[in-house]
This record gives sequence, C-alpha cells and structure tokens, in this order.
Amino acid sequence: MSEEIKEEPMEGVSDEDESSETSEESMDDEDADESKEGTGPRVYLPGQALEDGEELIVDNSAYRMLHPAQSGAPCLSFDVIPDDLGNSRESYPLSMYIVAGTQAAKTHVNNLLVLKMSNLRGNKQRSKDSESESSDSEDEDEDRQPVMSVAPIKHQGCINRVRCTKIGGGIIAASWSELGRVNVWNLQEQLSAVESPSLLAAYRNKCEKASAEIKPLYTFKGHLSEGFGLDWSRLEAGTLASGDCKGNIHIWRIDNSSGSWHVDQRPYNSHAPHSVEDLQWSPSEKNVLASCSVDKSIKIWDVRASPQNACMLTAPGAHTADINVISWNQKENQFMVSGGDDGVLHVWDLRQFGSDCPTPVATFKQHTAPVTTVEWHPTEATVFASGGADDQIAQWDLSVEADHTEEPQDSALAKLPPQLLFIHQGQSDIKELHWHPQCPGTIISTSHSGFNVFRTISV
Repeated sequence: MSEEIKEEPMEGVSDEDESSETSEESMDDEDADESKEGTGPRVYLPGQALEDGEELIVDNSAYRMLHPAQSGAPCLSFDVIPDDLGNSRESYPLSMYIVAGTQAAKTHVNNLLVLKMSNLRGNKQRSKDSESESSDSEDEDEDRQPVMSVAPIKHQGCINRVRCTKIGGGIIAASWSELGRVNVWNLQEQLSAVESPSLLAAYRNKCEKASAEIKPLYTFKGHLSEGFGLDWSRLEAGTLASGDCKGNIHIWRIDNSSGSWHVDQRPYNSHAPHSVEDLQWSPSEKNVLASCSVDKSIKIWDVRASPQNACMLTAPGAHTADINVISWNQKENQFMVSGGDDGVLHVWDLRQFGSDCPTPVATFKQHTAPVTTVEWHPTEATVFASGGADDQIAQWDLSVEADHTEEPQDSALAKLPPQLLFIHQGQSDIKELHWHPQCPGTIISTSHSGFNVFRTISV
C-alpha cells in the first residue's frame, strides 16, 4: 500500500477552452520529498485528518512507474488504443496510445483526443538518471522527459463516454455526446499524425481550415436523451451497444461488405425509465450483454431475442443506490464486479442470477463516496481495480487471505480487508481507469485534475 501522496500538476494547456491547441505536451515527473524533517513518514489512509504542518507526499518506492499528465479540459472518459508495439511490455521507457473525450466549460470547444504518451520511464530508471546527470546536461535531461502528442478532432458537445475497437486492422472509436448522439470515428489519420512533430503540425494546419472539419463515419440520433452506456464486443468485430438515460439500449452492427452501420431501432428497455449507466459484452458469448442502471439492478440480455423477450436474468436491488459501473471478468467469465453510489463494490457469481435474490460472493466498503469506475485485470482472474469520487483508486486481489500471524500494529490498518493491495491517491474526483492490456500491471486513470499513468509494486 502506498504511504503519503502529493499530486503535482503537469505541464499542459493553461486554458481548458484551448485543449486542442497543443501538440507536444511535456509530462513532468512528480517532485515530492520522501520524508519530513524531524519526523518519519507514516501511512496515510483516506479520510484521516492531517495535523498542523503535515502534508501528503508520494512514496515513490511503492511504484514501479508513476507519471501525471494533463490535456487542458478534463477528459472524464478514455480508452486504451490497441497497438503493434508488442504484448507483455515491461521494459522502460514505455509508449502507449489512448483516445479521450473532453468536458470543456463551453460546449463548442470539445474535442476527441488521440494521444501518444512516450518515454514513460520507470522509477528506478529515473532515479539512476538523476544520479548521473550533470548541471550542464539540459539537452540530455529534456530527452529523458515523457512526452504527450495530441491529435484533436472537434466534437459537438461534451463527451460522456468513449470506447475504441479494432475493425479490419483499423482503429474505430465511438463517442457518447451530451447532445444525445453517438458518433463513430476512424482514428487512423490521427494515429499517424502523433508519430512525428512534422506530421502532427501538418495535421493541425489542415484542421484549422473550416472546410477540412473531420466528420464521423456515422452518427446515430435515435436515442431519446444523452447517455453513458457504451461497449464494443470483443468477440464480434463491429458490434456495439449504447444505452441512454431513459433506459433504452440499442445494438449496432457494421456491414463488412459495404462498411455501413445498422442500428436496431427497437430498444431493449426493461430498465426504463431509469438510466442505463454501464454496458458490458460477455467475454465468452457473443450474443450476451450485461447492463446496470439507476434502478439498482443488473440485467443479462440475449440479443438474439426480440427486445421484449431478451432479458434473461435480473439481479434486482443489487445495490442500495444507483449502480454506476460493472466489469466482466475476462478469465473467469462467471464473475462480475459492480460499483454504485453507495460506495460499495460487489463481486457476483452470475450462476446465482437465476435466483430471486442473488447474494454477492464478496462485498467491499472501502470507498467513502460513489464508485465511478471498476475493471478486472485483463490477465489476472482475481485482481481488479476500483476508483471513485473519494479521490482514491484501490487495487484488490480476491485470492489473498488474512495472515493472523502478522497483525498490523496500526489499528486503522488492521481494519482494512486483506484483499486490499494498494491505495493510490493524488487525483481529484476520479472518473475512469483502465488496465493497459499490453503493459502488465499498468493503470491509466483520468479525473478532473488530469491523467495518471502508474504501476504499483503490488501488481
């Protein structure tokens, strides 16, 4: 578990209304002391009061890598873009790509951002660099700094959620607009642009021309309101589900021969009139979809059936408040984790959903505010991460059992569940996190205060 954490903002766009006006953004490392004079550092847990003169500092020894980043206006949703740099990448420095959507103060200045983060160095590597650098090595020091290249696409309305997928070798993203539209975008031009400063400059010059405004491949205006639920199928390329705030879910499919999109106008709507907050396609059955809602239920759908008969299983009252997020275990497909406004995390065995009142197999109440994001580790079946409005990200491992031979001396630590591996702090109002599927143990998270890219010593 980390000790004391202090978040230092990175260099980025100074005005959130100009989030599309930067290209190469420097990602400064956090500069935090490891201890205070006169007293040694102590473990801080969320919710504890600080004494006069105390401040939170990061325990860098608890991280293999830690970098903050900012993109101007907050990006409250993003997704990891699959790349061709290889799987199981653990050698630093790392490079990675994401697509993110802004929530700027003014509706007309929002952007879908394709970002390349490169030269992400590990903590040990950065420590060695610091020891070896000399006072006259400014150019060398600049070469060691992480860099973020940004290719923007103008977007009508704030972006509630964005998800990407690979179709036929190309990268496609879907974005939920606050204006009630779902757009589908081809990101190949932007991914090419972020590969070099000259290509990025040419792309930006092109985008400044009004006649060159980038258009989505397809826009669906059939939802009756804005929404948040959005997920691509991993088993059937080009299949998308979108859910809105009036409880309607629509299924999209691409016609591979023509490249056109077909959206079933008949909604799956047994959540109505309550908002659909999150959607997840089954990782093992291509026709099965899960949803969660403000109505406090989780539903499992068979999309081969007509909408009125598609709901196969329901877990009513799965939480005592709105259910915000769900995640389907990629390795043990019978398990799902959910998080809600009640601050609770429930782990479910879906085989129990046939009963009138299914009981979660595990429940955790670490978060003190609504849980806004949760995701299973892509390859470790017992590990997941959660984040919330209480400004903390927690890493969990369900395989860990209490070791009663080594009880913590700190009474507060003794009360923590043994499955809680790590608490990451330093971001304000966390909105979304994703494990990078090609960089083991690496998490990217976004919040009102920007991005964090990190890997802890725990996973």
